[in-house]
Amino acid sequence: MREPKYYIAMDEYERGIITNSLNSLRNKLITDGKYTDAMDDILVKVAYAPIKKFKVKHKET
Repeated sequence: MREPKYYIAMDEYERGIITNSLNSLRNKLITDGKYTDAMDDILVKVAYAPIKKFKVKHKET
């Protein structure tokens, strides 16, 4: 069975903050002498995630 995919809507500013935060955490792990394999994978996924445009439809109650 396939694992579900999750999508996050963010603008370029938010994407930059997430990338910088992940990179800071990675640098901290390196200085502590810990493994960064999982952090590297997450950082690559966020940095190279495709940009898709979509429309949001609001449901009126």
